[in-house]
Amino acid sequence: MAAAKAARVGEEVWKTRIDKVNAELVTLTYGTVVAQLCNDYDSNYVEVNKQLDKMGYNIGMRLIEDYFAKSGSQRCANFKETAEAISKIGFKIFLNITPVVSNWSPDGKQFTLTFEENPLADFVELPDDGKAQDELWFSNILTGILRGALEMVQMQIEAHFTSDVLRGDETTEMRVTLLRYMDDELPPDDE
Repeated sequence: MAAAKAARVGEEVWKTRIDKVNAELVTLTYGTVVAQLCNDYDSNYVEVNKQLDKMGYNIGMRLIEDYFAKSGSQRCANFKETAEAISKIGFKIFLNITPVVSNWSPDGKQFTLTFEENPLADFVELPDDGKAQDELWFSNILTGILRGALEMVQMQIEAHFTSDVLRGDETTEMRVTLLRYMDDELPPDDE
């Protein structure tokens, strides 16, 4: 699917087939979840990141069905098409944003998503404890969502944030790496 077609599909689905939820409600609810995790894990931000990724993974495993049902999209032919579909359809449908796909590796197995806006991070200030700025990836649930969703379509990936405006960086960027295409196999912990 060409990038322009993916953008049209994402916009069409957003306008006509999505039940909208107040963005501030989503932002505040997500912020409360992250704050509670920080409290539960005594500001062990490495563990908070792991928990956010795990939550996202479980969401992604289920969200992919919704993605296909709402978008009418078919399986992508390659990882570049997948990246465009994630950016222009997936993020558009679920968060009404379109991160920029760039910085492809020469082998076509890695790319960067640059978020010009991130509704999960609106109204957010990281804790001023000397650790959060260096250790907490506030929107880490998104890495897990991508991992879970793509695993359901037989792509094992690794995703991680490389920068975040909440940490004082100029942009929020996520690096996505295709580890392998999986044979049809059951998801972990599924029987």
